[in-house]
Amino acid sequence: MLPQGVLVVLAVANPPAGAVPDHLRVGSVWDLLVKGGPVMIPIILCSLIAVAIVAERLIALRRSRLIPPPFVPGLKQVLRDPSRDRAAAISYCESDPSPIAAVFAVGIKRLGEPLDLLERHVSEAGERQVQRLRVRLRLLSVLATLAPLLGLLGTITGMISAFQTVAISGEALGKTEMLAKGIYEAMITTAAGLIVAIPLTLCYHWISSIIENRVAEIDGLVSEFVEHYALNGGRPPQIAAPQAELKPAGAPEAREPADALEPAGAPA
Repeated sequence: MLPQGVLVVLAVANPPAGAVPDHLRVGSVWDLLVKGGPVMIPIILCSLIAVAIVAERLIALRRSRLIPPPFVPGLKQVLRDPSRDRAAAISYCESDPSPIAAVFAVGIKRLGEPLDLLERHVSEAGERQVQRLRVRLRLLSVLATLAPLLGLLGTITGMISAFQTVAISGEALGKTEMLAKGIYEAMITTAAGLIVAIPLTLCYHWISSIIENRVAEIDGLVSEFVEHYALNGGRPPQIAAPQAELKPAGAPEAREPADALEPAGAPA
């Protein structure tokens, strides 16, 4: 047989159907949301907006959209000679909507300028693209902060409702079932706020890490571009072939020394 203490816990956790008041019985998720009170409405709105933002950012931050695999090889085919192919390369970049194409377009337009000035313009173009990648992330952070605060507000309103019941009816002080509705509302809103805030915080940092990885990859490709086209003039460095020794015009040709000197007057 089970100990008496365990039986008491099971009886409390699984009360008979008739022992649960109607205003506390939960038959579905909708019942749980309704019993959370009016504060549940903004909490639900926060969760719906956050789900839309997370889905949109995950789609927008796919690598195939930020760094299309055919872009860099295609650009190298177009930009064979920076002095002649610059206009075609700029047109090629502007036809691509990806962030890496926008950064490369700025770099190609600035080819021929001093290296420090070229790097500054490319860096500014990269920062503008990073701001575009981080769009709506601030709102996601605000929602992750707002949800538990709304849950706390629901806790306060629920406790106010409970104590208001005590103030109105003097008999409620000794009857917990008359206070349960307000306390129930307080606990539901607190749990709902945390349920929304915790995943949002994780999603915010996850999306931020995706952006950092994409930006680092774009930065590596741009650095390679600057080294190749700005420092080497768009051509791989070549080793100069050794030149033949130049001789002044009219100078007599040097004669090779004989293997053995013959004495003067010696017969041939």
